[in-house]
Amino acid sequence: MSKKNKPDNKGFVYSTDPNFRFEEEQKGGSQTLPPEQQKLRIWLNTRLRAGKAVTLVVDFVGTEEDLEDLGKKLKNYCGTGGSAKDGEILIQGDQRDKVLQWLLKNGYKNSKKAG
Repeated sequence: MSKKNKPDNKGFVYSTDPNFRFEEEQKGGSQTLPPEQQKLRIWLNTRLRAGKAVTLVVDFVGTEEDLEDLGKKLKNYCGTGGSAKDGEILIQGDQRDKVLQWLLKNGYKNSKKAG
């Protein structure tokens, strides 16, 4: 039996072509912008969360590692839980003022509350 094709996130499961290869996506935004150039937006969101509020930080340009690092710092500062994935940082509760204060203090000058 030939080698199996590895599945990808585009929905391909199987190919009958023995020379078929998944093409790796080239990410153009692999470089993380410095804090002065980041234009982060801070939102309050309750959608799909059983009515519980979360603070969303969106529009981060950079690598997943840097996103998770920034998320960890924000969660630590706010003293709450959350997550960082898919280019967004989620902080539990309405922490918009604290998050904005931390971002401005740490060089993210173009950050602002959007909602």
